[in-house]
Amino acid sequence: MMTKKEQRLRRARQTRIRIAQQGVARLTVNRTNLHIYASVISGCGTKVLAAASTAEAEVRTALGAAGKGGNAAAAVVIGKRIAEKAKAAGVEKVAFDRAGFAYHGRVKALAEAAREAGLQF
Repeated sequence: MMTKKEQRLRRARQTRIRIAQQGVARLTVNRTNLHIYASVISGCGTKVLAAASTAEAEVRTALGAAGKGGNAAAAVVIGKRIAEKAKAAGVEKVAFDRAGFAYHGRVKALAEAAREAGLQF
C-alpha cells in the first residue's frame, strides 16, 4: 500500500522526465494545507531561478489574516508573483509541473494567474 504522498510523487515522475527531455525551465507547484509554493527551475534542473510562496512575510501581510495562504485567492497572488519574478530572471517560456496534484482549485488558479501575467506554457 502506497501512502498518499508516494502516489502523488509517482504521478509526478513521468511529467518530470518528459519536461527534462524538453530541456525547458519548469514551473513547479507544491501545495500544503496552509500554503502554496511555486518555483521556476532551470532547464537542466539544477538551479532555482525564481520562487514565490504564501510563506513569504510580505505576501502574508498582503493577504491579511494569518494563515490565509491555503485558498484559491492566495494561489492567484502567487501565480502573478512567480510570473513577475521569472520574467525578471529572463524566463518567458516554462513547462508547468503540477507535481502530481490535480489540475483543479488552487493549482489551476496559480497556473491561470501565471499565464495572465505573461508566462507562456
